[in-house]
Amino acid sequence: MLSFRQKIAKFIYPLIMKLERNEKGKSLFNTTDKKPVNSFFDLKATANNGKEVSMNEYKGKKIMLVNVASNCGYTGQYDELEKLYQENKDKLVILGFPSNDFANQEVGSDKEIEQFCRLNYGVTFPLFKKHPVLKPAQESIYQWLSDEKQNGWNNQEPVWNFSKYIVDENGTLNAFYGPSISPLSEEIKATLK
Repeated sequence: MLSFRQKIAKFIYPLIMKLERNEKGKSLFNTTDKKPVNSFFDLKATANNGKEVSMNEYKGKKIMLVNVASNCGYTGQYDELEKLYQENKDKLVILGFPSNDFANQEVGSDKEIEQFCRLNYGVTFPLFKKHPVLKPAQESIYQWLSDEKQNGWNNQEPVWNFSKYIVDENGTLNAFYGPSISPLSEEIKATLK
């Protein structure tokens, strides 16, 4: 069940997406095809059910990693992420990383977050344990995503909830998209081809 705040956020989401194109609309690309120093597929993260998951499990698919939150103006992107996942799950996996780093917008437990996502947005893509995506307590996947010494080129941390990183089938970080870029945008679809 959506709270009053979540209902308001869901209602105004389309307006937010039309109006907000500052740093939250930033896109960065691996234009020189730099390979990672440390393999993405050597990394592990803890799923929201407490089981350790090796990123090697996703080898051979494109991977979109998104830091998510249940009480954000961008929470409506859960619908878009799920649609993108359903349309492309033979070649794409979406990994959701709940975080409370931005304006205290993810206060629930891992179980509550999962229930919220499944009940209100029909989310079936993998969700991970709630963890910071920003320094200093940054989750190890996000350390790799935002450190050029590990991924080969990018130092951009998430700028807000629903920032998106795309890793290709071979474990190379290809792109970063800010939260105001829809998962269903043409630019993201082009990166996923």
